[in-house]
Amino acid sequence: MAPTILIVDDEGDFIELVKFRLSALGCDFLVANDGVQALSQARQFKPDLILLDILLPDLDGISVCEILKRQPSTKKIPIIFMSALSAGVTKRTVAMQAEDFFTKPLDLPRLERRVGELLHVHTE
Repeated sequence: MAPTILIVDDEGDFIELVKFRLSALGCDFLVANDGVQALSQARQFKPDLILLDILLPDLDGISVCEILKRQPSTKKIPIIFMSALSAGVTKRTVAMQAEDFFTKPLDLPRLERRVGELLHVHTE
C-alpha cells in the first residue's frame, strides 16, 4: 500500500508543484487548504506524513501541529513545516513540534529526500 501524504497549503499551484515533485516516491496525496480541513483530514485518514504550511486561513499551522501532537490517534504522524517565515526563532519553535522545517521557496530535491527518509521510500 502506498504511503499517504497530507499537503496543507492555501496555494493551489504550490500544492500541485509539491505533488508533482513527490509523485516519484509513489505516494498518494490528500489536500487541505486551511487548518480546519487539515485537522479533519488528519483525523479521518491518518496520513503517513503531513506537509504543513504555517500561515493558513482559519487556524494556523503551529496550532494544527499542537492539536495533532496532543491527540493519541494523530500524535505519531510526522510533520514537516513549510513556510515563507524564516526567522530563527520561528524555526526553533516549530522544530520542537515537527520533524523538519523548510523555508519557501522550497529546496525540492532536499524535500524529496527528507520525505523519502521519513516514509522509508526512495527514488532512483
